[in-house]
Amino acid sequence: MSRQYSLADQVARFERAKTEGNQRFLDIDSVYDGSFLKGKRVLVVGASRGLGLSIAKELVAQGAKTIVTCRGPSPDLESLGAEQIISGVDVQDNASIAKLAAELDAPVDVLIQNAGYFTEAAETLTTIDDKEDLKQIDVCALGPLRVVSALFKAGRLSNGKVVIITSQAGSAEWRTTQNKDEGGNYGHHMSRAACNIAAVLMSEELKKDGIPVVLLHPGFNRTDMTSKYSHIWDVEGAVDSSVGAKRVLHEIKVVSMEKTGTFVNCEDGLLIPW
Repeated sequence: MSRQYSLADQVARFERAKTEGNQRFLDIDSVYDGSFLKGKRVLVVGASRGLGLSIAKELVAQGAKTIVTCRGPSPDLESLGAEQIISGVDVQDNASIAKLAAELDAPVDVLIQNAGYFTEAAETLTTIDDKEDLKQIDVCALGPLRVVSALFKAGRLSNGKVVIITSQAGSAEWRTTQNKDEGGNYGHHMSRAACNIAAVLMSEELKKDGIPVVLLHPGFNRTDMTSKYSHIWDVEGAVDSSVGAKRVLHEIKVVSMEKTGTFVNCEDGLLIPW
């Protein structure tokens, strides 16, 4: 059966994959081949922990020329074997992003914009924290825009791919399923929706330069950032970030100008509606 769009109900999505024996969803190693990464210059912005760190580890294992960024010293990154570690990079700060662009001595084949922020506290209309909401928007939406702008102006994206790690939380259509009768977590969802529209606009602007921009929902990963949802990890099929990393890289392999501006679920490779 040919499908275009992924399923909004996360529990139903996971159950369908099990019922259908969908190895693409259930066992990424059955389809993943990271050999295409060997020798590629790949920059991971936000690689000090969680999914970003796992992506960096897999890139190094596959022989990619791995460049990583972090806000401060990171023992995990220092022991990774990356080609270059650029510390002091905060996607909220234009000066540090300019520093990143200046420290790259050549264009990258792939930019993976992973840095994100997810506040711990649950948010409803009675507990709105607009300062936290603005911080999430600053990191998750303006952050990717700042990074892509700086690297593009510095000539560091020539012939490269731009991949932005976003979230299914940015789909307005899916809110009536995933947040049915409850709403909430305004800053998180707003930041991801803003990220998505920024990426679509960037994809249009960069078409003339032949630079594809693709949005990837990495799937549900068991990380510090999602630990507030640990009680539903099992029923919704959350995976270790090492599995999530392979899901992301599997999709990066097929990023092209034909796919620019699309919003893809790395769990099943299907599109997410806006």
